[in-house]
Amino acid sequence: MKKLLILNGPNLNLLGVREREIYGSRTFEEYLAELKAEFDGRVELDYFQSNSEGALIDALHNARERYDGVILNAGGYTHTSVALADAIAAVAACGLRTVEVHISNIMAREAFRHVSLIAPSCAGSIAGFGLHSYKLAILSFL
Repeated sequence: MKKLLILNGPNLNLLGVREREIYGSRTFEEYLAELKAEFDGRVELDYFQSNSEGALIDALHNARERYDGVILNAGGYTHTSVALADAIAAVAACGLRTVEVHISNIMAREAFRHVSLIAPSCAGSIAGFGLHSYKLAILSFL
């Protein structure tokens, strides 16, 4: 059975409340329960969310010895964090694959969102499929 860590970055704790026209009306916790039920027996899912860049980096460092892969929605840090990109590259060198996920299609949004600093360090990127993007990321590990 695969063991995966889902990491959500800043403001994703407000899913279901913030900008519903972009992010929908469901909380991530509601969706996570569905994912766990759907992949029961095939994938063990753990979840961590933080608005702090350092906490996300620490979670990535700690994941290398405990997980088969990471699904990361870095939120706004996607476009700004060299440190997070470096952490993804470091754990990749240790054999831990990270898949970048976005709920919205970042290429269809503001120009500053068109650049992902973390994408070059990730095994792949999935964007624009709503919360379903996480399911697609899980499938990439199977």
